[in-house]
This record gives sequence, C-alpha cells and structure tokens, in this order.
Amino acid sequence: MVGFPLLLIPLAVYNIIVFLMPGVSLVDPLVTVTLMSGAEWPITLSDILLALGILLLLLEVIKGARPGAKFVMDHLLSLIVFGAAAAEFVLWPKFGTSTFGLLTLLALVDFISGIALRTRRRAAVAPAARVQQIEPEPALPPQPAPIPQPAPAPASPPAASTPSANTVPPAASVAESVLLDHSKPTQAQPTIASPDLQPGRNPPSEPEQR
Repeated sequence: MVGFPLLLIPLAVYNIIVFLMPGVSLVDPLVTVTLMSGAEWPITLSDILLALGILLLLLEVIKGARPGAKFVMDHLLSLIVFGAAAAEFVLWPKFGTSTFGLLTLLALVDFISGIALRTRRRAAVAPAARVQQIEPEPALPPQPAPIPQPAPAPASPPAASTPSANTVPPAASVAESVLLDHSKPTQAQPTIASPDLQPGRNPPSEPEQR
C-alpha cells in the first residue's frame, strides 16, 4: 500500500464504467434498503463509488500519519491522480457529473493532507533533535561516602637538649670567671713569729735524761 494512491481505485472504476460499459447507469438504484423508520433508501452505483472513495481517503490519511510514511513519491502520485481527474472532469462531457466531481475533490484532499502531515512531522522532529543536542550529560551514580580516617596523633615537641657533661664551656665564660677571681683582693694574714724562732735565740735544749 505504500506508494500507491488508493483513490485511484474509485476513479479507475468510474473510467471503466464510462468507456467499457456505456449502458450501465450510475443513478439507477442497485438495491433498496428499508430503515427502521420505515423509509426506503435506494443505493446507486454513484453512492457506492463515493462511499468507497471516502473510506480509501481515510486509509490514505492513516497511512500518511505513520512514522516514515508518505515519501516524496507518494505525494507526487497523489498529485498526478488529482491532475488527471481534474482534467477529465473539465474536458470530457461524460465525466462532468457530481459523482466524478466529488471523487476529484477527494483526490485533492488526499494530496493536501499528505503535505500537511509531512510538514507537521518535520516541525515536530526539529525541536526534538535540538533538545537531544543540548541535553545535559546523565548524572553519575552517587558515590559511597568515604570512610572517615582517624586523625593522626600530634607530633611530640622535640625534647630540650640537655648539655652533656663533656660540653666545653665557652671561652667568654672562662675569661669572665678568671677576671672575677682576680678582682677580689685577698687580705694578707699577719704572721705571728714564734718566740722560739726569734733570731738570736737558741732553741731550748732538751733536758738530759737521767
């Protein structure tokens, strides 16, 4: 069904009746249907062709509304069918009837509806493509919370260096201590001469032992 204009069917049937069956009347009732109201409805060949054309136009619209349908060739074929039907309706006396005129109008509706559906589809696809281009990147899945690590112990301050026993005092302190020692005069102690050691006197002699 894709690419084939369905309204060509009732137009082709009308052409067959006009050229190949000239004795067939389009306005004579083929069957009479009695309604519930009691009225009688005569159905002619012209009515059948129009009803067939309406149903096929509905199928054409449904086919054109499907995604990917109604290509350029479909529109071109619909335009050719409408142009041929309009030319027959205007130029040939046998086609100058209300039935054929309505069939030509259905062909025009088929062509215009196909163009409208294609334009509508393009207008709907353009914003969708633009939204896809500016669509933000998908958010990454939430990462698990990091396990808290224990805080490092504070570093102990460096121990104060104690001077070693073998540390040599600086020269300045040694010189200062020497100066302090020399700056304090020492008092001379008077020497008491022993009477026994005075000059000119002999030491006492030891008593003789008996």
